[in-house]
Amino acid sequence: MSLLRVEHIAVFYGKSQALFDVSLEINPGEVVALMGRNGVGKSTTIRAICNLTPPLTGTISLNGKNLAKLPTHVVARKGIGLVPEGRRCFANLTVEENLLATERKGQWDMQKIHQLFPRLEERSKQSAATLSGGEQQMLAIGRALLTNPKLLILDEATEGLAPVVRQEIWAAIHRLRENGQSILLVDKTLKELLPVCDQCFILEKGQSVWNGAPQALTDDISSRYLGVST
Repeated sequence: MSLLRVEHIAVFYGKSQALFDVSLEINPGEVVALMGRNGVGKSTTIRAICNLTPPLTGTISLNGKNLAKLPTHVVARKGIGLVPEGRRCFANLTVEENLLATERKGQWDMQKIHQLFPRLEERSKQSAATLSGGEQQMLAIGRALLTNPKLLILDEATEGLAPVVRQEIWAAIHRLRENGQSILLVDKTLKELLPVCDQCFILEKGQSVWNGAPQALTDDISSRYLGVST
């Protein structure tokens, strides 16, 4: 059984249609890339999965159970952990307080988060507002992992970060994959993205237009839909 199945969803913002026909599937333990140029509907797809912007038509299911009509916090409790674009840490809380705010019993605990990102232990008593952008991203990932999600969603997790910090984030993603964490990834850097992925789904103008293994993503497909070569 699929972990997550998105089937033919359409999403509107008021009268404006953002998604027309988007489908994707994630199996347990897979890392899946959601790809496409800016403005094609990647973040809207993530919002739909989390029920922040519910689809008008189509279905979204987690472990075979329909997520439609569930409040966003219930969707999270069902096992979806979101690291949103822009991080959105609680600026006035310390690093430790940010992590404790989301902690639930399971595989991930504070000790394992500190092993994944040692810098968070070093900064545990600092307020999130004093962290660098890269440290805030580590905090956002750690916070999502402490919900012990079945599926971790990373929306542009390395955007705008210094190269050294980007490599730390990618190294952590590789470790998560090795540990069997299911992940949905949105990122523009194909050089780092493709080696960590099992499947790729490409959107164009709010529609699913291609999916396949990273090895099947040819220069022609990449240039046509992503505007870059592999």
